[in-house]
Amino acid sequence: MAQLAEIHGAGLGLKRELLPQLMQQHGQALLAQLQFLEIAPENWLQAGGKYAVELDWLAQRYPIACHGLCLSLGGPDPLNVGFLKQVKQFLADFEIPLYTEHLSYCSDIANGYIYDLLPIPFTEEAVNYVAQRIRQTQDILQRRIAVENTSFYLAAPISDMDEITFINAVLTEADCDLHLDINNVYVNSVNFGFDPATFLASIPAERIVYGHMAGHLQVAPDLLVDTHGEAIIDPVWQLLEHAYRTLGMFPTLLERDSNMPPLPALMQEVDRIAALQQQALQKSAQAVHKVA
Repeated sequence: MAQLAEIHGAGLGLKRELLPQLMQQHGQALLAQLQFLEIAPENWLQAGGKYAVELDWLAQRYPIACHGLCLSLGGPDPLNVGFLKQVKQFLADFEIPLYTEHLSYCSDIANGYIYDLLPIPFTEEAVNYVAQRIRQTQDILQRRIAVENTSFYLAAPISDMDEITFINAVLTEADCDLHLDINNVYVNSVNFGFDPATFLASIPAERIVYGHMAGHLQVAPDLLVDTHGEAIIDPVWQLLEHAYRTLGMFPTLLERDSNMPPLPALMQEVDRIAALQQQALQKSAQAVHKVA
């Protein structure tokens, strides 16, 4: 069984269209900084034949993290236990050491799946509700999971706490880990007018299992949309550098879901993540040397 510690360094979200390029370039200089891959189990559970063989090939060569899309942890409908049992078997089959999900919801009892990630109201009642569902998920999977801070565009009027207070309350109540999305922190900071560095200062660093980097679309000066379809902009790179400096270095992965460029262009951003990680480690080592 693979170990969580094998998820380290810089990673890339795996899309099926990338399979041939990754297999062709394995062992070549282009992928020298690629340390792990991420997949959404919903996109691979039913994959058979060629795709299953190719995924198995990659799983034997790279640690893989699973990042779920449709568990709907904050949704009003019962948890999909049947789906979770499938995920549990999938994680075992491919020796995947980590499963994460969004701290949001994407379904309701009347309409089923909404195909979007909606924010949970930031209330004490919601903390207790979603934490219970996270604990139930961990019990079924028989492993600790991590939840990702999500981007959103409209604050629930019934919220009685801010986002970071809500996230920290859920992490404590559910006793789970954090999947820190740096781009989502930046997007929300612009959309809701807060300081992203202050937000990060309240993050419990010891709960971060890995991070996400991605591009977003600027619709207006005060409205960003988390599309995963553009290059990462400088303020988000600077926020990642700040996160490494203040929270410590953590594994970080590039998400790209649309407007997919060729693999060499994607690897430029993966390489930049790796370079910032090396820079953070060197600065940390220099600080220890000065103290000694």
